[in-house]
Amino acid sequence: MVRAREKRRGLLVAFEGPGGAGTSTQRRLFKVWLEQQGHEVVTCKWNSPRAIRGLMKARAGIHSLSAEELCLLQAADFRHRLETQILPALWQGKSVVADRFLFTSLAHASARGLDLEWLLSAHAPLFWPDLVFYFSVSPTTSTTRVASAHAPKFYDAGQDVTNIADPIASYRRFVGRMIKEYESLSFIFQFVTVDGEQPIYEQHRRMRRLFEERQRQPWARQNMEAVVEWLAWSPAAAEVRRGASIPG
Repeated sequence: MVRAREKRRGLLVAFEGPGGAGTSTQRRLFKVWLEQQGHEVVTCKWNSPRAIRGLMKARAGIHSLSAEELCLLQAADFRHRLETQILPALWQGKSVVADRFLFTSLAHASARGLDLEWLLSAHAPLFWPDLVFYFSVSPTTSTTRVASAHAPKFYDAGQDVTNIADPIASYRRFVGRMIKEYESLSFIFQFVTVDGEQPIYEQHRRMRRLFEERQRQPWARQNMEAVVEWLAWSPAAAEVRRGASIPG
């Protein structure tokens, strides 16, 4: 059943990059373009489920999270979104555009010194997107863009590992570490790199071209295993089988 349905599934496209890389802007533009091409599109964002957000906000507010605890909360966020938003939409034939995905958590946690193998185990079941756009910017550009909006919060600035009191100075150092981790992940998992310092429309045109050139591939073994597990016990899967729709 899963292999037959896999041929009619939707596509998952993830947007990755450090703060200020432009993922949200490009995700919105790409969603509109996909809809114009006839896709029914669902969007999701990193750190979005309310059940997890409250706990994370409370612990983060008093700076009581260790690197491992922060990673596990982000892994729970990923699992919740995968089971309740992403897999139901893909199963219904909708395309999913994810503003940050699994790799954001991996980059942040790796920059805090955690082992990649442990991180992958913490985020199981793993699920790979059909396409990952990585928006590459320099640490200076990221810091400038982030600081122009607001001072980054304690954990976003990496103050838990840099021990720098000024959030912007801390962010500048921490984002350099994150970018190195993103670049390693990009090599390992074959991201499509987009120059996030180019004009917005030039980035968008490149993404459209690359998406059209990319041929649809069958789900990886990990994806098939994740879907089989989801179908076996997830309440969200039962809702989909009863005909409930996943909102965009």
